[in-house]
Amino acid sequence: MASLSRALRVAAAHPRQSPTWGMGPCNLSSAAGPTAEKSVPYQRTLKEGQGTSVVAQGPSRPLPSTANVVVIGGGSLGCQTLYHLAKLGMSGAVLLERERLTSGTTWHTAGLLWQLRPSDVEVELLAHTRRVVSRELEEETGLHTGWIQNGGLFIASNRQRLDEYKRLMSLGKAYGVESHVLSPAETKTLYPLMNVDDLYGTLYVPHDGTMDPAGTCTTLARAASARGAQVIENCPVTSIRVWTDDFGVRRVAGVETQHGSIQTPCVVNCAGVWASAVGRMAGVKVPLVAMHHAYVVTERIEGIQNMPNVRDHDASVYLRLQGDALSVGGYEANPIFWEEVSDKFAFSLFDLDWEVFTQHIEGAINRVPVLEKTGIKSTVCGPESFTPDHKPLMGEAPELRGFFLGCGFNSAGMMLGGGCGQELAHWIIHGRPEKDMHGYDIRRFHHSLTDHPRWIRERSHESYAKNYSVVFPHDEPLAGRNMRRDPLHEELLGQGCVFQERHGWERPGWFHPQGPAPVLEYDYYGAYGSRAHEDYAYRRLLADEYTFAFPPHHDTIKKECLACRGAAAVFDMSYFGKFYLVGLDARKAADWLFSADVSRPPGSTVYTCMLNHRGGTESDLTVSRLAPSHQASPLAPAFEGDGYYLAVGGAVAQHNWSHVTTVLQDQKFQCQLIDSSEDLGMISIQGPASRAILQEVLDADLSNEAFPFSTHKLLRAAGHLVRAMRLSFVGELGWELHIPKASCVPVYRAVMAAGAKHGLINAGYRAIDSLSIEKGYRHWHADLRPDDSPLEAGLAFTCKLKSPVLFLGREALEQQRAAGLRRRLVCFTVEDKVPMFGLEAIWRNGQVVGHVRRADFGFAIDKTIAYGYIHDPSGGPVSLDFVKSGDYALERMGVTYGARAHLKSPFDPNNKRVKGIY
Repeated sequence: MASLSRALRVAAAHPRQSPTWGMGPCNLSSAAGPTAEKSVPYQRTLKEGQGTSVVAQGPSRPLPSTANVVVIGGGSLGCQTLYHLAKLGMSGAVLLERERLTSGTTWHTAGLLWQLRPSDVEVELLAHTRRVVSRELEEETGLHTGWIQNGGLFIASNRQRLDEYKRLMSLGKAYGVESHVLSPAETKTLYPLMNVDDLYGTLYVPHDGTMDPAGTCTTLARAASARGAQVIENCPVTSIRVWTDDFGVRRVAGVETQHGSIQTPCVVNCAGVWASAVGRMAGVKVPLVAMHHAYVVTERIEGIQNMPNVRDHDASVYLRLQGDALSVGGYEANPIFWEEVSDKFAFSLFDLDWEVFTQHIEGAINRVPVLEKTGIKSTVCGPESFTPDHKPLMGEAPELRGFFLGCGFNSAGMMLGGGCGQELAHWIIHGRPEKDMHGYDIRRFHHSLTDHPRWIRERSHESYAKNYSVVFPHDEPLAGRNMRRDPLHEELLGQGCVFQERHGWERPGWFHPQGPAPVLEYDYYGAYGSRAHEDYAYRRLLADEYTFAFPPHHDTIKKECLACRGAAAVFDMSYFGKFYLVGLDARKAADWLFSADVSRPPGSTVYTCMLNHRGGTESDLTVSRLAPSHQASPLAPAFEGDGYYLAVGGAVAQHNWSHVTTVLQDQKFQCQLIDSSEDLGMISIQGPASRAILQEVLDADLSNEAFPFSTHKLLRAAGHLVRAMRLSFVGELGWELHIPKASCVPVYRAVMAAGAKHGLINAGYRAIDSLSIEKGYRHWHADLRPDDSPLEAGLAFTCKLKSPVLFLGREALEQQRAAGLRRRLVCFTVEDKVPMFGLEAIWRNGQVVGHVRRADFGFAIDKTIAYGYIHDPSGGPVSLDFVKSGDYALERMGVTYGARAHLKSPFDPNNKRVKGIY
């Protein structure tokens, strides 16, 4: 191919025929197989991998008979994990690579590192990778990793994109990442070859750069080996040995290879696109798909030397500096699936499909016009693994203790490898990572989703296709929808419910006054010959959400919130996780699991946290004590001993289930955890009129004396047995009704009929978000994360520290309290009517002291409300006096707004409304 412009002409003249849709998943694949010989940037490495199979020559060193950890896969994540295991003092760590280091997907990666992403956790992970690659490895080994700091430039060709970059700039200030928003003219001065005529501006990050995959992985392996780890190449793993303990728990026993076996209690699956196959060896589901991912390398370009790397998200293209040339790649709407992943594929490439790649050429030529007449030196099209939410798969698999995942990195394995390798090493050695890795934890997926190939495929496709899309605060997926629907779904859909998706569940977002907006079957955005939906009401409403301003339906959500404050609102919360913890050791388990004292008389309900051994918050939930029963009912199992009913947020139900299960296994408690999430529905009626409404529906006295706050009873609602709990998550008088699935619709209708004369309306989770932040109620995983303690979060009242009862995390909390809190969660209000969504920088007395975790608009107080953790720049404890004495501002998109800090909730700080005092 002589030049990029000629590639465009050839692709236009010889279009590839689109497959007929409906013939099955094979229609999405490419017929082209791997190509052995290519002219690529790493030609020497490629050629060394050809010819006689290196695997046949045997392992590069003898296998040990035992190991404390075996890492499978010698790419970026495998090498980083091994290095960090060794650095943390783990002895007996072994890495097994079936060919040679980097031979799978790492060797052909572009090796870019961008420091700013729309996630505070990822900013921290990227910072660690950069430290390791740019400084620490060279200081430790004397070897250069190939790190080149030439800067990064993000292109904004519309106002919303520039707003997104300004949000990243504000977040970067909280982490010390230097960045600058440049005008088109300033961009032209920095990058003279760039076309800036269609730009709104750019974001320039001078300390971004690139790394060499081979150099980085080789150096990591050398450093790990120097600390006692072993790297064994040419040694394919053939199976994982598993044993079952006396409690029926499956555990890793060892690995088998073509050249012998290794006994080990811990295996780490870092096998990239082959991770699913390794998972199958152990009976573990790994939800990822393999796709072709490509770039081309140009001939020499005069004047391109020392230019920054470029991401033009709206054109879906990146331009990576490669000496005096550019690598050009991106993410397309119709990526090619690699249907049959071959275990013989190493240092190999696919033929490039020019029709698929054409859109990147168009964007590249528009941005750097000299490319139109620049020749192509080589094409690189290799396999990469992609996941349903475009986030990596990490942590211990729920199906098999001792089997860890470090895969599915969505072509970002080099840039995230250092941070993720460090956290994975902490996870293995200490039982959990140092940072909040919930978004990456494999336990985030419900088993019904990891069992569903169509869901994995659809969501992975959409995540790939939208990789360069603006990350708006209220976006929702269109793929993989309607997987889990609660009993009220059709009822609410007919009343205009606009649904959100959370881990497979369809939950009410808000209610549209113009009628139903159902979520339709995924249309792949018209790719692969599918027909895009026309007149798609849900997609139109979703498009209205594509803004960093108040959305068009801001007033609709306001109506729902004010109705709850003034009269009453009913919320469908059926997607909540609903578990029973029962058995002879249930009380011992509850004492250890829950930070609050939940061993109260039957009929009590307690808000509590579950912690990890570092004192971080794994969950917040309500726990209701049950009376023993020898007869099962739809609302309680039969059990002896003690029993508790757990209600947890549906988006994190799988995480809660896995956490409790792991603790029960580790402590060997003799009790059962029963999941009834699919068997029970749940509605919550909240507001000043809730008692009057429910008094007409429930067969019980609902007065304060007869039905106190934080209690529950089995009652009849319109003739149906329900569990009624007097609780509030919005700061109002209210009750939850936990209802057997078959009774949900009649009970809901009875409540709506009784509420008609009291002003009762439907409301969704967008209203819950606003109402709860207004009252100061915490949300896991926004205000509370596994690396946040309840003391830091203002939830000391959930911890039984005054009692002698031991609980998981108590020792860490006592140490933290004695040393003084190094940060605190603080509430801020802003007088200006400006929307905030999180990630805004927090300024105190002219210094950045943190960033906003969660923000929303409080309609009852008519102010923007934000919560974020602040620290003392001097490193001292953050006392209440420190909080009160500061002069604060919140930075939104580069503009600061004066803010007031609050030590109590700005709405009803004395909690009168929850008590029914109006």
